[in-house]
Amino acid sequence: MNVIIQFKKGVLELCVLVLIRKKDQYGYELAQQLSNYIEVAEGALYPLLRRLVKEGYCETYLQESNEGPPRKYYRLTQLGAAYLSLMVAEWKQFVTGINHLLEDGK
Repeated sequence: MNVIIQFKKGVLELCVLVLIRKKDQYGYELAQQLSNYIEVAEGALYPLLRRLVKEGYCETYLQESNEGPPRKYYRLTQLGAAYLSLMVAEWKQFVTGINHLLEDGK
């Protein structure tokens, strides 16, 4: 079970950036979107979002909500889009290599 947790931590950043690229999202919405693909604790998401903003890959803005206080939305920056492109290319190369290894190991 710990192996799965480590896999999730490793791909969480990639998944978050992909979802934010699709559309600007607020934290809870992002957690809901992620849960369609992988199970992630919300507690793991917010520190990652803060780091992505600090590193300049995302930026935030507030938007009024009909359901309570304004929501903090996350938007991909140009730097974030370039970083995401690099991550996707590296991910594809990594997965291809692992798949070859698994096939050769049969």
